[in-house]
Amino acid sequence: MNKYWFLKVGLVVVCLCLTLWSEAKVKLPALVSDGMVLQHGQQLAVWGYADPGETISLTFLKKKYTSHADAKGCWKIDLPALKAGGPYTMSINEIQLKDILVGNVWLCSGQSNMELPVARVTDMFRDEISADSDYPMIRQFKVPLRYDFHAPQTDVPGASWKALTPENSMSFSALAYFFAKDLYAKTRIPVGIINSSVGGSPVEAWISEEGLKPFPMYLNEKHIYESDDLIATMRQEEGKKSHAWNVALYRGDAGLHESTPWYAADYDDAAWAQTDMFATEWASNEVGPVNGSHWFRKDIQVSGEQAGQKATLRLGCVVDADSVYVNGTFVGTVSYQYPPRIYSIPANLLKAGKNTITVRLISNGGYPHFVKEKPYKILFGAGQPEKGESEISLEGIWKYRLGTPMPTAPGQTFFQYKPVGLYNGMIAPLVNYAVTGVIWYQGESNVSRRNEYASLLTAMMADWRQNWHQPDMPFYIIELADFLSPDDKGGRAAWAAFRKVQAEVSDQNKNVTLIKNSDLGEWNDIHPLDKKTLGKRVSEAASQERGHNK
Repeated sequence: MNKYWFLKVGLVVVCLCLTLWSEAKVKLPALVSDGMVLQHGQQLAVWGYADPGETISLTFLKKKYTSHADAKGCWKIDLPALKAGGPYTMSINEIQLKDILVGNVWLCSGQSNMELPVARVTDMFRDEISADSDYPMIRQFKVPLRYDFHAPQTDVPGASWKALTPENSMSFSALAYFFAKDLYAKTRIPVGIINSSVGGSPVEAWISEEGLKPFPMYLNEKHIYESDDLIATMRQEEGKKSHAWNVALYRGDAGLHESTPWYAADYDDAAWAQTDMFATEWASNEVGPVNGSHWFRKDIQVSGEQAGQKATLRLGCVVDADSVYVNGTFVGTVSYQYPPRIYSIPANLLKAGKNTITVRLISNGGYPHFVKEKPYKILFGAGQPEKGESEISLEGIWKYRLGTPMPTAPGQTFFQYKPVGLYNGMIAPLVNYAVTGVIWYQGESNVSRRNEYASLLTAMMADWRQNWHQPDMPFYIIELADFLSPDDKGGRAAWAAFRKVQAEVSDQNKNVTLIKNSDLGEWNDIHPLDKKTLGKRVSEAASQERGHNK
């Protein structure tokens, strides 16, 4: 049973208007816009801003509703429960909203595994995504990153509803993409996804100040960052330290300053050591890991048929950053460890015979390495069947030389991870918008504090249910996927213990469903690719338990 009792409160103020609009024209929040999906079967609110006292006239489905802006210029109109359908139009004074659907609206929130876009899972689902991404009855509203430590915000400027089309599909949350497609196939009812997620975010960042009252330490942490001057000063100082570290790295890196740079095609690397790319000897010394720049070069043989073709260089994943050159020409860089390295090699860069691949690897902290069991190869012929598909492996022995050792890079404060900030910036503006329920994929950032996670997540769910005025609002909690090397027994035990906490929260709170996900993990990737199976599991649970297939 949920141990948090809902407080008896009056109506939530629909908007906090700090500015009086100088014109009589109505202004709408970003959520209330062309292409929106309204929740069916529930009373709805449409709200906005105007001059104080302005008459608001709303027409929808041949019915007219009126209201007046209050002394602060805020207004709200309640609509009755609607049947699924559309597209429709809505008029609000001089504004005409088009292409409106009525269906099931889902709030999808959490950290990077929820935010992860379709573009990141194309290795596994490229053919399906290319052939089956035109669903005009599925829409996503992506809430941009925004945090605030002063007060709950009322809007999310710059966001808009986007239909699931081939042009938009790559930016959809991959989990939401497969969930929505499967749910729509079952119900034929429009699906709206509100994607409010931030990579790396802990649960306490998503709870309101009121909801965090049982956790005074987190409230005190929030109070520290209420000072805009402090945040500005910290950013400035951290920026200076980061700049100084990178300047020292550049100055000390011999590979960039010899008469022939180490990435040049004609550089003589005969004196370099040889190492397997997955070896550990190059990454550490008698003291510990060697941070700084590490250079790798590999000669490959390109056939006459492959020469001159456009190609794709796959360099797996690298800890932490890399810059890659082909025959002395820069082809790509990634600045942190998680994204897959997929670089395009332009036509005519590869020649018949010997070619050289050079990697400058930057380690900021921890052990530098190439992640095992990822693709390390050059691919030819993708999308050009007439030329034939082929590949060249990049695994095995490389030539190696240390560019320059560095101390651990200075840290950076991620202010968006501090308590309350994301609630104020990315959840509070949504609470007037009716939803079916919440799909929550988060927890990786709380594994080390798993003993308190049950209380925090329970508090967050109670907080959101209260602010949405939906005491039974369903939550679908995604179990953390399996992760970490089999040799990391301590780490794996911690993740397993966290999954037990997630199950405990599901068992002890009403209308909470745990979605199995541990079996879909990849030991070497915190972002497992199989979001399709996971999306179908959420869809199946939602259809069975909430009756959305009726």
